Parts: sequence; C-alpha cells; structure tokens
Amino acid sequence: MKLIKYILSIFLMIFINQALKAQNNRNMELATFGTGCFWCTEAIFEQLKGVESAISGYSGGTVKKPTYKEICTGETGHAEVIQITFDPEIITYKELLEVFWQTHDPTTLNRQGADVGTQYRSVIFYHNNEQKELAEGFKKKLDKAGIYNNPIVTEISDYSTFYKAEDYHQDYYNNNKSQSYCSFIITPKIEKFKKVFKDKLK
Repeated sequence: MKLIKYILSIFLMIFINQALKAQNNRNMELATFGTGCFWCTEAIFEQLKGVESAISGYSGGTVKKPTYKEICTGETGHAEVIQITFDPEIITYKELLEVFWQTHDPTTLNRQGADVGTQYRSVIFYHNNEQKELAEGFKKKLDKAGIYNNPIVTEISDYSTFYKAEDYHQDYYNNNKSQSYCSFIITPKIEKFKKVFKDKLK
C-alpha cells in the first residue's frame, strides 16, 4: 500500500511539473529583430530581464536553410536577426521595441557601420497584429518627433520562417570577447546600452 502511494505521489509530482512547464510555455512570446550583425543584437537583448533566450539566425529571405557563407553574399534575401523568447509579464513587446530603436541606427539602408548589405538591414518581423501596430506606431512617432536627422528606413514585415544560425554564432560575444570585432565594436555598444537600460538588466 505504501509503495502504491509512493508511486502515485511521484506521478502526481511529474504531472504538476509538466502542467507548470506547459503554463510557462504558453505565457512566453516571440519577437524577431534585425539591427545589423546578430552578434551585437544577441549580446544586448539576452541581458534584459524577462528575456528567456535570444537566438541568432536568419529570416526574411527565400533560400531555405541558408548557411552563413550564403548569407554573406547578400543574395539570399535573409537578414541577420535574433529571435527572442520573452515573458510579457516581465518585459513587454513595447519595451523590447524601445531597446531595438535605441541600440542601432535605423536610418541607414542595408547598413550598420562598416557592415554593408541587405543582410544587415534594420528590420522587425512581427508575429501578430498587435506587434505590427506597435512597431508601425512607434516608427511613425519617432519620425514625427524628428529624433533622427534622417528618415527611419526600418523594414516592418510579417514573420514567416526563422533559421537558426550555426552553433558558433550563438552567444558569440560572451565566447569571443577578446576578438577585435567584439572588443572594438560590440563592447562599446554594450557599455552604452547598460547605462541607458540599467533598470531592465538581469
């Protein structure tokens, strides 16, 4: 009898854990952004409270399962993006947009600094109508307010497919901080980001 009760209690614990996990999964939402090189973008967004993961990858093109070498040609139509899994009860999509607009230059067409090509375009791939309305509304307000010297050229498009980038691209900054691109390009961005959004950091 004791053995039966013990087994039942184990099954009950497993059921509860699975139910809680399923509930947590339902609460999570996705956001997909491109702000140039995904090494920079990933390093920024993964530090935000409420962001469960920030995965580097490719989206917006026509080539299926593209490689990084193909992406670098600028002929796949894909942009370097990150796909963010976030908890909207901790950080909202609107707050993610605030970080998006302030951590790159949305006025340079197909370019971020020395990185040039359609793969480096500023882009928001919305996952639902609410995200679309928020992104388009935010863009209009920024343009109307004249925040930037030049018009915003950020693409706002319907999300279709995301292809995860090769493993060595994942968490690239943390794994390669001594690399010249990381130390001279990404680190200054990270330091500026931390000062502006210090209240949102993990």
